[in-house]
Amino acid sequence: MNHRERLLCALDHKATDRVPLDLGSTFATSINLRAYGELRRQLGLPPESQPRVLSLRAATVIPGEDVLSRFAVDARALLLGSPDGRPDRQLRPDAYLDEWGVTWSKPAGGHYINVNGPFQHLQEPRLGHLDGFPWPDPDDPRRYRGLRERARALHEGTDYAVVLNLDLGPVHLAQFTRGFTEWLEDLLLRPAFAEALVERIVNVWVRIADRALAEAARFVDVVAFYDDLGSQKAPLMRPQLYRSLIKPHHQRMTAAVQRYRKKMVWHSCGSVYQFIPDLIDLGIDALNPVQVSAANMDPPRLKREFGRHLAFWGAVDTGSVLPWGSVADVRAEVRRRIDQLGEGGGYVLSAVHNIQADVPPENVVAMYDAACEISIAASAN
Repeated sequence: MNHRERLLCALDHKATDRVPLDLGSTFATSINLRAYGELRRQLGLPPESQPRVLSLRAATVIPGEDVLSRFAVDARALLLGSPDGRPDRQLRPDAYLDEWGVTWSKPAGGHYINVNGPFQHLQEPRLGHLDGFPWPDPDDPRRYRGLRERARALHEGTDYAVVLNLDLGPVHLAQFTRGFTEWLEDLLLRPAFAEALVERIVNVWVRIADRALAEAARFVDVVAFYDDLGSQKAPLMRPQLYRSLIKPHHQRMTAAVQRYRKKMVWHSCGSVYQFIPDLIDLGIDALNPVQVSAANMDPPRLKREFGRHLAFWGAVDTGSVLPWGSVADVRAEVRRRIDQLGEGGGYVLSAVHNIQADVPPENVVAMYDAACEISIAASAN
């Protein structure tokens, strides 16, 4: 199989010659800048003077082709451009304002975190506050400039699966613009405002998705969504509340992509077991990152209960095994996840979320080398 065939077959729940691998094709499956530099040294590769930034906010990169080829990674990222009309505006060296009016600040040695949003300090939020807000322009031409050409070069010039990354979903953006606590309170105390905020965010999202796919769908294999629904211990909200206020808008998002008949991978951290039937109902093909350390996210149970309808993308524990385990521990973790999730297809191997700065480079090498060796040995038998 070539790379694209391997990944798409896995998403179709068909057996493959080896488990497909990902590093850097989505905003949640890449590697921290510092860890990337150490990884290149470990591999004996020259340093990159200007690594391609995947996410400034998360300090992640798109790994170089020499690294991706060394690890036999099967997918490549396709990204939209930044808008001309309202690009991120630097406020000071460690802070910036994004196009949604959210202020991001970075503590020394850390990641950027959202510290203020345009609706965060409203004591009595009203629909008029939303009507008067300058929402991002989904038709800003720079978002799509060169998108078709980049997608075509990846699809026709290589045999990798092309993953189009779209913007964050309404749960994330409602939390950033309104505040985490404030928006969760709104869901119960001011549901009309909470849903109206979600609706306006999704209006922008759907238009961007439609424009991007109109440009590049012919050369795209998978579309990546991002909207966290779980914490480490539990869902962020009751499933009934999700189904009444949020799911109809998620349905609008998936419908926008389904018109173009593309595979869909949904990223949601945390304990999302209770929402998996909803994701299947929405038409999602794969769940990422499969946060195995979270409550009710036991891989054998997930595979047994949902594996006929949903593929799993991730699952190699980046919370404890990758940063703190030995090379032998990492290899054992890879074997365990392939055994649990890989039978009959339906699994794309990557770390649980981005590989962080505290992960030793030898453990990253062990993860990808073990995945290839274990898969190849299994197919040979």
